[in-house]
Amino acid sequence: MQTSRYIVHIDMDAFFAAVEQRDNPLYKNKPVVVGADPKAGRGRGVVSTCSYEARKFGIHSSLPISIAYSLCPRAIFLPVNMEKYLAVSRQIYNILNTFTPSIETLSIDEAFLDITGSFYLFGSPLATCKLIKEKIKKETKLTASLGLAPTKMAAKIASDICKPDGLLEITSEKLLDFLWPLPIEKISGLGKKSKEILNERGIRTIKDLAQQKKDYLVSIFGKSGEYFWYLANGIDNSEVMGAHEAKSISSETTFEKDTADEELIRRTFLMLCEDVSGRLRSDRLKARIVTLKIRLTGFKTYTRALTIQKATNFVDEIYKTTRTIYNKFISSGVKGASKIRLIGIKTSNLIPQDERDSLFDEKIDQKKESMHKAVEAIKGKFGNKGIFRAAEID
Repeated sequence: MQTSRYIVHIDMDAFFAAVEQRDNPLYKNKPVVVGADPKAGRGRGVVSTCSYEARKFGIHSSLPISIAYSLCPRAIFLPVNMEKYLAVSRQIYNILNTFTPSIETLSIDEAFLDITGSFYLFGSPLATCKLIKEKIKKETKLTASLGLAPTKMAAKIASDICKPDGLLEITSEKLLDFLWPLPIEKISGLGKKSKEILNERGIRTIKDLAQQKKDYLVSIFGKSGEYFWYLANGIDNSEVMGAHEAKSISSETTFEKDTADEELIRRTFLMLCEDVSGRLRSDRLKARIVTLKIRLTGFKTYTRALTIQKATNFVDEIYKTTRTIYNKFISSGVKGASKIRLIGIKTSNLIPQDERDSLFDEKIDQKKESMHKAVEAIKGKFGNKGIFRAAEID
């Protein structure tokens, strides 16, 4: 059982919807749904997130937008404004960096922090968490839920339990008391099929799982069985990984109607590349590999990847690489007459932004960096419509 680590899981409450409610007083205390256009119940796509007022109607993230509309037609449905959310996210991560350099970014609004080596600067681990919450609320007018525990899994469960605007501390002495009554599906990585297998054997709680022999679980699940046993017994040595250790950054979208419109596809590529580039730059990362995901009518899905000559986080480079992959995919004849349902872009093989691949392109990089910073400054001041590329003009 862990005894000396202090891991924090922070999750912003209904992030996209909360930002919209903050910025528009008319949305306050109203059911707000951020995601695809519902088109009066005929829209495609899903809910990105929703306010707690909307959740009372059964609406939740990843729910088809048409169902969300049927559950609450009077809700305020808003499009995703990723530029705005990224700007707020950068503000939040800047705050977190004042408490610890050990931050693992899980998403735009969720992270793990290891405050083991820094909490003493702020008093105690719990006092540090209180200060984090207070600073976020003061500077962004948004609320966050925090779980503090000796392990990553316990910290995440704790933050989930105390939402919204909560703070829950699980001490090492109380770790098993906290974990053992919980259902086994709370174990990280234990999915629906594994749950069914264990339930058939009368194993329903984490305590039930912890009291099994390790070899018995290995005989059922292989190496994963040993992993489940350790987690159930409060043993988790997984580290909080810094941003430079992130494996990939990706973005995808589902078209409202399956499409063969090359202009729409091109514009969507550009939108996704803007999103991925913004997130890479926010985390001060650049990528060596770009992967394109294409799902056709009938749900047949293809992925194609390309390693680029020089790691980048510049949107034009990511877009150019994406177009190259797409053109090769089309010329291969695999697509045929099929229409496209979904496209996604993933960047991987990430390295720190300041790490150089070559000294020869330094001047070109500085020029592009200056251009990106100028665009980001304008968007930060005037919003997403403050500046846009000529290719985006409709």
